[in-house]
Amino acid sequence: MATPAASHARAPAQVVMAVPPSVPRAVAAPQSLARSIGAVARSFDGRVGVAVRSIDRGWTVESNGDLRLPQQSVSKLWVAMTVLDYRDRGRLTLDDPITLTRADLTLFHQPVASLLKDGRYQTTVGELLHRALTMSDNTCNDRLLRYVGGPSAVRDFIARKGLGNIRFGPGEKLLQSATAGLTWKPEYAFGNAFAAARARLPQSARVAAFERYVADPPDGAAPRAIANALARLKRGDLLSPSSTALLIDTMESSKTGKQRMRGAVPPGWSFGHKTGTGQDLAGRTAGYNDVGLLMAPDGRAYAIAVMIGDTPRAIPQRQQLMQSVVAAVVANS
Repeated sequence: MATPAASHARAPAQVVMAVPPSVPRAVAAPQSLARSIGAVARSFDGRVGVAVRSIDRGWTVESNGDLRLPQQSVSKLWVAMTVLDYRDRGRLTLDDPITLTRADLTLFHQPVASLLKDGRYQTTVGELLHRALTMSDNTCNDRLLRYVGGPSAVRDFIARKGLGNIRFGPGEKLLQSATAGLTWKPEYAFGNAFAAARARLPQSARVAAFERYVADPPDGAAPRAIANALARLKRGDLLSPSSTALLIDTMESSKTGKQRMRGAVPPGWSFGHKTGTGQDLAGRTAGYNDVGLLMAPDGRAYAIAVMIGDTPRAIPQRQQLMQSVVAAVVANS
């Protein structure tokens, strides 16, 4: 039986210290990869930006990663994400019907134009999305852009999600016309009318417009910002799980740029991407790009952006630059 003194004794005081959550130790990027990427970019004649981000380990290797360069059709990714964000918020479905007409036609690459019978083609949001991403169809992309409210809707998505140094331009018609030194006219959508009008311009006017575009592209983006956005997409930070899976699966089925980054992807690895190609002038190209997600057989994933803002180099040399980046990532994985 306890004594009275013992019964009133208090337990020793305890001091509870708050323990901060553990912070993962930062993983340094492989120095050999950094050297390889730097050497590849420095050896290329042109304005080049490269960014590689390890999605699993968090490191980034870059060369001119903050240089804002023309995206061209890489910007179709942000249209697709905006469409899928609208889907996630219940503002549209992929089965929503859309009728394309001749008034929707744009210029350059638009294979859907051949499907217009009697000037019309009945389609859906989902089909337009697939064609815009896998075939880089300009008409499909611009119709989706209008469906979600125009460039302001895409810019709002970029801002809401905090994607950083990424611009979105005015749409294909206005962007390409201004790059060529023209003002858009509806007749440019048919035959070779755009090319003929461009050819009639004085060379000085074309060069001046080309230089303005390269110096300050309205659709410009930094490779590091694009790689970060793709990493966040892969982690599921930007869209719902179903929309994330749909977008990545669609990127993996892309039919464009087989000799760009995809040309160096080894067997057993998976790769989903979006290419972008600008106009040519006197042997120069304003925007020759490839950005995507590279996944190793063991599940490790990398977001890669290779952007050539302006170069006189031939296409095989541009493709070799892109393949060299992928080869370096694979060798250092």
